[in-house]
Amino acid sequence: MTHTPPRASHDHEGHTAHRHGADHGHDHDHDDQTEILDLDAEVLAEHIASLIAWLPVGAEPRHVADLGCGTGVGTFALLKRFPRAEVTAVDASAAHLRRLREKAAAEGLADRVYTVQADLDATWPDLGTPELVWASASMHHMTDPDRVLRRVHGALAPGGLFAVVELAGFPRFLPEDAPEDRPGLEERCHAVLDRHHVEQMPHRGADWGPKLTAAGFTVEAERTLTVNIGPPHTELVGRYALSSLRRIRSGAAESLSAEDLTALDQLLDTDSPRSILRRGDLRVRTEREVWAARRT
Repeated sequence: MTHTPPRASHDHEGHTAHRHGADHGHDHDHDDQTEILDLDAEVLAEHIASLIAWLPVGAEPRHVADLGCGTGVGTFALLKRFPRAEVTAVDASAAHLRRLREKAAAEGLADRVYTVQADLDATWPDLGTPELVWASASMHHMTDPDRVLRRVHGALAPGGLFAVVELAGFPRFLPEDAPEDRPGLEERCHAVLDRHHVEQMPHRGADWGPKLTAAGFTVEAERTLTVNIGPPHTELVGRYALSSLRRIRSGAAESLSAEDLTALDQLLDTDSPRSILRRGDLRVRTEREVWAARRT
């Protein structure tokens, strides 16, 4: 029988926070993170909805858990797709969960969302017995992902589905020959971050199929979603690119050449004629891998 956490746990923040790396960042720049996550939800709304619609859930779930929910990109898409469901949204960041609750209240969904601040590598939160667990861009941050997979398996209702969504790092926005004075700048920035991530997040880019099978799941489906969004969303994509490149700069600046750093700063200067907001050739390019695994 599905158990939904009691309403008293709606704002439970009693667990030690687990920092979710570059995708979720650190306390001092929560505002930047929140902006990126909110823009991510807006820009990729149709793609996220299509992923959720594709999931082989069977009967409509009444209780869903969103692990590493951020500000609710997946949470609200899940609520929309399953109008009778309640979602337990789990994240390490109190700021992200506050933002999620604000959005839920504004959309009249507060009574269908339960937030839990938790360290998923430490004390496992009480998720009840969800029929669907969604983990987007969170599993590769785990110190011991195999243990987390076993915990998800134990929490799921028999026959329940676990959806693991992983993305290929930050999206790309610029053409390969941009900017004009430093072509290939964006790829060089990503290469720097990739080197850092190899050390900090060894499970990034993993094939989660064998790991899910080892944890007792049956992998029913896999999918690669290619994202390529451009005009007419130029203004929205510009703001998304600006926020994302600011985050990339914070992680890559020390390893970039002086010339690359100058070119990047010109892109990030909203008053500069070379500002990324003035470009009409931006596109959001990324890929997301999805594994749908059943607890049998």
